[in-house]
Amino acid sequence: MRLYIIRHGETNLNTTGNLQGHIDPPLNENGIELARICGEKMADIDFAYAVSSPSSRAYVTAQTVLAQSKKENVPIFTDKRLMEMAFGEWEGKCASPNNFELGIDNWSDFFCKPFEFVGCEGFEGCAKLVERANSFLDELIAKEGSTDKNILVATHGCTVRALCNRYYEDPRDFWQGLCPYNCAVNIIEVKDGVGSLIGRDVIYYDENLCKDFYKTE
Repeated sequence: MRLYIIRHGETNLNTTGNLQGHIDPPLNENGIELARICGEKMADIDFAYAVSSPSSRAYVTAQTVLAQSKKENVPIFTDKRLMEMAFGEWEGKCASPNNFELGIDNWSDFFCKPFEFVGCEGFEGCAKLVERANSFLDELIAKEGSTDKNILVATHGCTVRALCNRYYEDPRDFWQGLCPYNCAVNIIEVKDGVGSLIGRDVIYYDENLCKDFYKTE
């Protein structure tokens, strides 16, 4: 089994460095285009099905990718465990230094010490996010771990890192240097129930278009 885990395409709130979490802004024009390009590059992959976060920015990314596939009528299911990290009272607020709205002075700890960082009311945090991501993976691997299926998983930046966390050489290094770029793809291969990360932050579009709106340092 191979899981192709894609972060959603760009939204307007991405471009301004706002935290989205469980709020649901749509993809912008560039986000749809990035997803379309990724779909063209992955058109030959025989996806059995897709599983998406119920947030529209992830679901439309999955739809756009699969619209380019040479295989027709690939079903898309949703799973709440693939939603973005909940940012609580900070959702929708800007975390960019140019217009910082979070009202704290230790935001850098979210990137430097992610598992120790304590946020606002309703903030989920990395440890809890990894726990729900592992719940999703364990269930999927138990169901499909001995098959040869290719599965598209459409989700969000923090959740991508949580899904891949157990496969990193150092799982304490949550961010691996950066939040995945929009429409970056991480590929996990599972054989006999054992998974490994065989593709890390794969970019199918021009790398000059990659933008890190959420600096991790």
